[in-house]
Amino acid sequence: MEEPGRQNALGELLEEFSRAQFRAKDAGGKVERIERRCLEFFGKDYSYSIIQNPNGELSSHYPRQIVFLEYESTEEDKHMFESTVQVGKLQDLVNRSKMARCRGRFVCPVILYKGKHICRSATLAGWGELYGRTGYNYIFSGGSDDACADTEVTDDDAAARNWDSQFDKVRGHDIKLLKYLSVRYICDLMVENKKVKFGVNVTSSEKVDKAQRYADFTLLSIPYPGCEFFKDYKDRDYAAEGLVFNWKQDHVDAPLNIPPCLMRNLNIDWREYQSWDLVKQTQNYLRLLLHIINGDDSSGLLVHCISGWDRTPLFVSLLRLSLWADGMVHGSLEPAEILYLTIAYDWFLFGHMLVDRLSKGEEIFFFCFNFLKHITSDEFSSSGRKSRRKSSQPRDPGLLLEDFCALKPRDRGSNTSLSSDFSVITEDSPSAFGNHNYEAVDLMTFGAQSHAVWKKTHTSSPHAALWNRTAEEHLFYPPGAEAKSSSSSSSNHSDVLLRAGSSPLEVPQRRLSAQSERASRLEAVKSIFLSAYNTAIGLKTVSPSPSGAISGLLEQFARGVGLRGPSTIV
Repeated sequence: MEEPGRQNALGELLEEFSRAQFRAKDAGGKVERIERRCLEFFGKDYSYSIIQNPNGELSSHYPRQIVFLEYESTEEDKHMFESTVQVGKLQDLVNRSKMARCRGRFVCPVILYKGKHICRSATLAGWGELYGRTGYNYIFSGGSDDACADTEVTDDDAAARNWDSQFDKVRGHDIKLLKYLSVRYICDLMVENKKVKFGVNVTSSEKVDKAQRYADFTLLSIPYPGCEFFKDYKDRDYAAEGLVFNWKQDHVDAPLNIPPCLMRNLNIDWREYQSWDLVKQTQNYLRLLLHIINGDDSSGLLVHCISGWDRTPLFVSLLRLSLWADGMVHGSLEPAEILYLTIAYDWFLFGHMLVDRLSKGEEIFFFCFNFLKHITSDEFSSSGRKSRRKSSQPRDPGLLLEDFCALKPRDRGSNTSLSSDFSVITEDSPSAFGNHNYEAVDLMTFGAQSHAVWKKTHTSSPHAALWNRTAEEHLFYPPGAEAKSSSSSSSNHSDVLLRAGSSPLEVPQRRLSAQSERASRLEAVKSIFLSAYNTAIGLKTVSPSPSGAISGLLEQFARGVGLRGPSTIV
């Protein structure tokens, strides 16, 4: 199949992602293109090998080509760290250990940071899964998932006669894999000690392993709400501030448990964790993970929840983006490229069920990228130095007016023109907003604005590659939108919002001169995401108002981004 214009890449990815959950055995031409781009982006900064999973033999919802990053391959860094892992042996350990974890989602290295592996997985499988994988999947997911239905427990030496010996064997292989990857820290995001369905313990976790097989590891219990909680986030008009999880529920029995040595120097009162809102909890957990990987020069980290496809990619993605913003990983990638990579690899190819989550309003995926504005400060920095530029005024974490203006769906039948520097979308149809007499609405999209900002403020960056227009066009513009050249300069486009019966209003500008390098990079990623997400996915969950009134479609966007009422998108 011929590869389409690359300006459609991000839009194609999001549309494929929102169409169906990825299954290795069902992958087609679009998935192949997504996989090739991921390999291209990994290859810009790393030497890597591939763990083969062509038809989901290892795990049905893991990538068909699992990337094992061996070492950084830039001229400056390629001799600093060298892989000591033999990929053939790693593949053998994976084959032996996959039974140890829920849905066969084994420990998988996904980020390489200063020679250390940051890994992801599901939690440990319980006896119910080990001895009835097909029945387990039916119970656990209502019969909708056969991720491990084709996997069975084998007894190669015919010596395992009881459950304990079977656990010894499969968990022993899991431990060997962890040690081979030099993982020392295991961070468990489950709010339960064990996942129980219909009275059956269908999963377990390292922290409650009766035989203490994982005693050689540093175990952290950092309970974090599951995807169901993010329906509350959406129902509150995407307001995460003030949204506190109910820790009194019967199934919530996993307390916060962090070794005291890892609590030092963070200035966090961990005793108050049950009173934290979603913003504070996510910030503090991310700070903890960054503190761990920056505090140990040789040991890796494993992050997991239950199935490893909701909370796990949230924190893996935040870690990848945070380290990238500091110039510590993926140093050659531009904002649009790192965004593509983390959506495609961390979320889509590892099986996040976006279509199911959207249908239920459990928008943990959207939360991840909108949350980037809350981790722009230097307290999340891993670069070891403070920004030279500091803001003299506190930044408003909410979306500004031009952010709202950027949320322009492509499906309203508007006339669209994308200039060389800015994307300006004009709506001049008198019926566009029902009977309201809207003269015009000039909407400037996020991605192109980020492009201009990146060029203006980062040409001398020591870490980042120059944000160039060609790369942006390759990845930002979704299907149906074309990057067109214009002879007019960007100065010909007015940054205004025209309202009914009013004169043009100046659009508030971001205080970019006061932003740090880190903040600007993360803002660029967030901006591109919001625009692409709105175009490819946003309208699919919104039914246009029959009257077309402003209280319909536009009102929902206004409330969603925090321009109306006390609820602001945070």
